[in-house]
Amino acid sequence: MAANSNWQDGNSKGEPGSSLHGVTGREPVFQMTMETVGEGKGEQEATDLRGRKFALPVDSEHKAKTVRLYSVAAPHMRTFHLSWISFMICFFSTFAAPPLMPVIRDNLGLTKVDIGNAGIASVAGAVVSRLLMGTICDLVGPRYGCAILMMVTAPAIFCMPLVSTAVGFILVRFFIGFCLATFVSCQFWMSSMFNSKIVGIANGTAAGWGNMGGGIVQLVMPLVFDIIRRDIGSEKFTAWRIAFFVPGVLQVMMGLLVLTLGQDLPDGNYAELKREGEKVNDSFKKVFLYAVTNYRTYIFALTYGYCFGVELTVDNIIAEYFYDRFDLNLQTAGIIASTFGLMNLFSRPLGGVLSDLVAVRWGMRGRLWNLWIIQTVGGVLCIVLGVTGQLGPAIAVMLIFSFFVQAACGATFGIIPFISRRSLGIISGATGAGGNIGAVTTQGIFFMSSKYSTEDGIMLMGIMIVACTLPIIFVHFPQWGSMFFPPSKATEEDYYVSEWNKEEQANGLHHASMKFAENARSERGRQSPPRSKSDNVGADQL
Repeated sequence: MAANSNWQDGNSKGEPGSSLHGVTGREPVFQMTMETVGEGKGEQEATDLRGRKFALPVDSEHKAKTVRLYSVAAPHMRTFHLSWISFMICFFSTFAAPPLMPVIRDNLGLTKVDIGNAGIASVAGAVVSRLLMGTICDLVGPRYGCAILMMVTAPAIFCMPLVSTAVGFILVRFFIGFCLATFVSCQFWMSSMFNSKIVGIANGTAAGWGNMGGGIVQLVMPLVFDIIRRDIGSEKFTAWRIAFFVPGVLQVMMGLLVLTLGQDLPDGNYAELKREGEKVNDSFKKVFLYAVTNYRTYIFALTYGYCFGVELTVDNIIAEYFYDRFDLNLQTAGIIASTFGLMNLFSRPLGGVLSDLVAVRWGMRGRLWNLWIIQTVGGVLCIVLGVTGQLGPAIAVMLIFSFFVQAACGATFGIIPFISRRSLGIISGATGAGGNIGAVTTQGIFFMSSKYSTEDGIMLMGIMIVACTLPIIFVHFPQWGSMFFPPSKATEEDYYVSEWNKEEQANGLHHASMKFAENARSERGRQSPPRSKSDNVGADQL
């Protein structure tokens, strides 16, 4: 991400849905912001429940309207950095084995089927844990969910040095993979901390930098292995085992930091907010119901399975693929494989940036088109990678392919926060679980048996990406429309308040959804006119 970068939404002063709290018009460089406008004189600065002023300009929900990457100020930017670092370490732990696979397979006598089963196991466990994490985020909070999961799964990493059989190796990878559910807490946190106009870049950057763990581990684990073997003098079958203490220690330390320094929402932690009457003590039954009855949940779970799911699959196979097909040594194959994951430094964030930028002019319809185009191009490039037989061109195609498949992940979570306000956690978890199901399905079909060579599997995986991206065409929001059809006369308030029954509305439980609806009017796009008188009523007046 380059310095002096600003993304602006182009809103002018006084436009319905805009909020001017705390903006000076002279924001520091190296930030992403939804607007740059002057602050009215005498306007009261926003504070949290304890009366503390926010370090960033915020909207009516106290969500930040800008992302300052250099800042660690609480609560917004501290949460941002805790979320992506914790997810990165979990990604590192989950994929610590593939870079050392040539050594591990010789030590344990693993077959291609064993290696395929271990790869599937590493992402299969996260299907359940991601669904559970979504529920925990909705009802208990992302801080506890993230911290406890990291510390609970850390013992599995410390068990890897004790493995002596293929079954043991598969089981350990299965239990370590549970920690990938920290992705859900990461995305829930970003959607809760940052305004809807910059939620794409916030989600994309946090998750993208977290996904870099898949690239960093390809560099670090072979390096740690070499240091232990060469400098300490351990034999290679002992060195790979000792190397696993690195991700184990990192995961325990980060879990403790999240627990002590994290914060659930801009105004405080769930327990504190519920005591003060500032957060609804919601019903699991109702939160779950609104998630599973929204058809968009299933479409995005499927499409995410063929962007993030493909990324997980490639993380499992790419080092071994280059090692075997192009006759490279372990460290060279690891360096090449690492570039795939390291592309997340900017590829997934740029997917979120593009989602936010097209939404300025074309609203939600632009976000949908953006996702479909990026992911379809990624599928075509995956096909090309599978038929490329020379090392140099294969590396070049892999890098371009990695950009598009990872950018599609960022573009997806530029849309997810708008599907539901009440059931955001469960829908985020279901989408994330869809990514893991896609990885399990793809790896099981194409990379477990001798039926397909690895290069043929990669080509066929590309065809599946193109096919499974098509259902985005059927996603329609009544207040914003779809790729091919315009919106109805429904408003944002109609859509989000419908998640609360009349009794709940009478008790005022829907007020947070009303605030969200007011801020979500930007998804109409620049040229869409107001559709009701209520559009001119600020959320602060509710």
